[in-house]
Amino acid sequence: MQSIFGNLLTPDGWYQGRLRFEERIAALDAFPADPDANDADYIVPGFIDLHVHGGGGRDVMEGGDALDTVAGLHVRHGTTSLLATTMTAPRPEIENALRAVGAAMVQRRPGSARVLGVHLEGPYINPGKLGAQPNFARDGIEDEIDSFAALAPLRVLTLAPEVQGHLALIRHLSARGIRVQLGHTLGSYEDGVAALAHGATGFTHLFNAMTGLQHREPGIVGAALAHAQFAELIPDLLHVHPGAIRAALRAIPKLYCVTDSTAAAGMPDGEYKLGRHTVTKCLGGVRLPDGTLAGSTLTMDQALRNLVQLGLGLDEAVARLSTYPADFLGLADRGRLVAGAWADLVVFDRQLRLKAVYVEGEAIALADVA
Repeated sequence: MQSIFGNLLTPDGWYQGRLRFEERIAALDAFPADPDANDADYIVPGFIDLHVHGGGGRDVMEGGDALDTVAGLHVRHGTTSLLATTMTAPRPEIENALRAVGAAMVQRRPGSARVLGVHLEGPYINPGKLGAQPNFARDGIEDEIDSFAALAPLRVLTLAPEVQGHLALIRHLSARGIRVQLGHTLGSYEDGVAALAHGATGFTHLFNAMTGLQHREPGIVGAALAHAQFAELIPDLLHVHPGAIRAALRAIPKLYCVTDSTAAAGMPDGEYKLGRHTVTKCLGGVRLPDGTLAGSTLTMDQALRNLVQLGLGLDEAVARLSTYPADFLGLADRGRLVAGAWADLVVFDRQLRLKAVYVEGEAIALADVA
């Protein structure tokens, strides 16, 4: 039995004391406390990133052992579980990536984040709103999606709701337990509202690659701000202006944050792969040759610091990186410090520098954190 002492962020607020655990949390021997009144470390639930394309120089679409590198990079920044996220591509390339995810899920590699499944970002998107997606967009087909799901669990799927047939497809996906997010879309506000009524539950990288909010044409962003319970957002302070982030935080109760990270995460400036694209990391961002943002270099520990910099309390910032993503996937045993939950833990010092990470009770070596 292991134990750690500090300020523990629980669903009931901050406690100070000792958390005892093996693979799962056994007990919290603690009492309510104000973390500002002491100098103990912060112990919070491990971060859950539902949108990860790559890291450490490797891309999920490579297949093979690329995901080992990706999960190994992000765990050293506090991500204890993640969704491997695909790109819009021809069917054989998507299938190759999904086979690798399925293999990686059989047993978690030591020193890595837990792979919870797949976020299929495309190919069922609007070709007029590709963003950084390669131009292989196509209409969704139930049989194709079912064949993808046979290779690896599809937990989240991004699509454009305005494409013919996609509203019916949302019902099919929802019935299968796949969370549908709206993204890479030229849809109207009405398209967004209709998609939510058909079972869509979220929005992919809110504000990016979707119709924006105008006062007479509210767009997909307007549908999210007016009606969404959940949406994902990239808080790297490049993809979304802080003012827009604050507006979304006020409007969407369980807005949660993702990295949308690429192979360039954790790597020096230079050229990297993002699906079929070659992208360039420079000045903290990742871009296509025409300047279009192409994912990010964000890690979840930096996302936490960015949210706190924007004025969020540490407890709320953690909820948007841990608890709300778990809630979106319907996971009661991750994203919170309670007895019986997986021992996915992140420890920060008083300056929010990462000190320790545990995944299902395993202590992760952090010596290589940049």
